[in-house]
Amino acid sequence: MLPLIVQVLLQKINLRYLAFLIIAFNTAVVPGQKAVFSVKYKTIKFPPTQEGEVLKFSYEVKNTGKAPLEIYSSETECACTEVILPKDQILPGDFGIIKVIFDTKGKYYSQNRLIYLNTNSRRKKELVRFKVFVIPSPERELENEP
Repeated sequence: MLPLIVQVLLQKINLRYLAFLIIAFNTAVVPGQKAVFSVKYKTIKFPPTQEGEVLKFSYEVKNTGKAPLEIYSSETECACTEVILPKDQILPGDFGIIKVIFDTKGKYYSQNRLIYLNTNSRRKKELVRFKVFVIPSPERELENEP
């Protein structure tokens, strides 16, 4: 049996060694080695728009991480919203464009549309949105009168 003082010293050395390994591992595999999805405006607001118009706009995405950003796919709430994703990876420090086409035909009043983007970023699923008040067409207003 080792004297008590030697056992305590060995435990402290083991704890220091373990702490060193944890710190070394964390610096080698830093969470910052991921791609980071960054967009200046996550929500785009449009002025009131007549029903039937098609809105075309885009989000400028910057990769502020240290690994290439990939946007695999998108999910929208309805077929009225088409999303065109960048085909190539977005390298660290570079920008990519996500194009959106929203058809207001058959849509009216307040529209708050969410676009979910499946990526290799830290969050995996990123969110952007747009809002617009769609003014019903005169024909629709005539249909609703008694």
